[in-house]
Amino acid sequence: MPTMESLKAAQPAPGSPAAPATPAAAADGALRAPAAPAAIYGASPAPLPTTNGATPITDSFFAALVRRVPAGWWKTLLPISDAALIVVAFALAYYLRYHLQWFRTVDPAFQVSILTYAPFAVMLVVVLLITFRLSGVYPYRPGRAIVEEGYQIATATTMGVVVLIATSLAFNPLSYSRLIYLYTAVLVTLLLSLNRVLIAAARANLRKFGIGVKRTLLIGVGDVGRMVMRTLAARPDLGYQLIGFLDDNPTKGSTNVGPFRALGPVENHVQVLAAQQVDNVIICLPWQSHRTVQRLLQECDKAGAHAQVVPDFFQMTRDQMQVEELNGIPLISKRAVVITGWNYVVKRTTDLLLAGVGTLLLSPVMALIALAIKLDSHGPVIYSQERVGRNGKLFRCHKFRSMVQGADQMVQGLAAANEATGPLFKLRDDPRRTRVGRLIRRWSLDELPQLWNVLAGDMSLVGPRPNLPHEVAQYQEWHRKRLLVSPGITGLWQVSGRSDLTFDEMVLLDVYYVENWNLAFDLSIMLRSLPAVFRARGAY
Repeated sequence: MPTMESLKAAQPAPGSPAAPATPAAAADGALRAPAAPAAIYGASPAPLPTTNGATPITDSFFAALVRRVPAGWWKTLLPISDAALIVVAFALAYYLRYHLQWFRTVDPAFQVSILTYAPFAVMLVVVLLITFRLSGVYPYRPGRAIVEEGYQIATATTMGVVVLIATSLAFNPLSYSRLIYLYTAVLVTLLLSLNRVLIAAARANLRKFGIGVKRTLLIGVGDVGRMVMRTLAARPDLGYQLIGFLDDNPTKGSTNVGPFRALGPVENHVQVLAAQQVDNVIICLPWQSHRTVQRLLQECDKAGAHAQVVPDFFQMTRDQMQVEELNGIPLISKRAVVITGWNYVVKRTTDLLLAGVGTLLLSPVMALIALAIKLDSHGPVIYSQERVGRNGKLFRCHKFRSMVQGADQMVQGLAAANEATGPLFKLRDDPRRTRVGRLIRRWSLDELPQLWNVLAGDMSLVGPRPNLPHEVAQYQEWHRKRLLVSPGITGLWQVSGRSDLTFDEMVLLDVYYVENWNLAFDLSIMLRSLPAVFRARGAY
């Protein structure tokens, strides 16, 4: 069980999101555990991880610069930068219309100076900032999809430009070009959407230094708590850094889940809030614990931490809930989470089209890889292995052989060197790999034959990785949810770190994918897979 000293040791150093903590050798009574077997609470949880897993990261020049900006300025900086970009968009629109004269030439009699449009540019800035506020563009919400953000910007910009056109018509309809306003609307949407992309990239960089993150404590890790946990694991862009969790179940309260640290029973919350710099507390306790929840809300308020409660029935995600209305009374029902019906038809059709085209285009590459394998080492070119697919169905998964013959029989002798967690077996420098095998695994080319599995219906392009039967036999109950969908060649786990992630992290991400699937999510993962392959992070 963690002591006060071990919790204080986990406080972040300046300029880093979290500093490593040293496990306490014995409990000092500061944090008391309920009556429980000594074997469960006798050891302290693992230290909080730092950003790089070892030592705190020193601020970059950009991070140090951002820290010097007063916190209150950020709410005004976005509208100011948007206003500047609107002016730039208007100037570019003038240049396109009157100098480049795209699509339609300008009669010399109607050539006007850009200063003539200056009042309209100022008016556009004012009108758009107001419509942005009314339409939900402001305030900025981290984690919002760029497509959604762009759509809202485009809608608000269209409204503002319509107002501007009406105003120009009321003045001198013959002197002003309406085409310039169309150009302006398009350019404003493009520039402001690009601005949001750059903001998201900057926030992702700053999160490495602990800037722009809410240090969050999770209380309760039942079904609801695990749902929150996997959302935080899959969506770092939301800006939450889970420093640990509390649970009264002795096993859950002392067992880390991936990078998330177990901090003991719920009654430890006072000491955790005092010892950690907690910004946010998410409470996920069952409905029977409403008195405990009320007490937690009061104590979080005293400690200066923002507390949020997830109702017990919200173990359903947003996409799992269907909200209807009965004369103003909200009715919440549950929708199926598995990919069935038309969703399955859409996903399967997409798989067949893309896998078919991919097989044709990549056939020359696959032929060269097959030749290289044949020349490099003895054995078959294709390695087939029994894996567990959708709903536990077994199938033969195909890969280019990247290891020597008899590699499966060598696992027992290498078990002591296993670097993976859970039931998986992984070695960063696996001695069983061939020369060609090292290369094709580095670039994930060994998985190209799985396109045949996709065409056969055993796999999908996107989904959880298929595990071996003996690995699935070691699953905990919550792990099995990843078997509700077809396994995939790529997936959320692969684009988030691959083999560098723990087994629990992999399952959290896979279950998040199962619960939140849509076609746009699949396309996003496929697009993210390309840079992930080139970076080769966790590829071994």
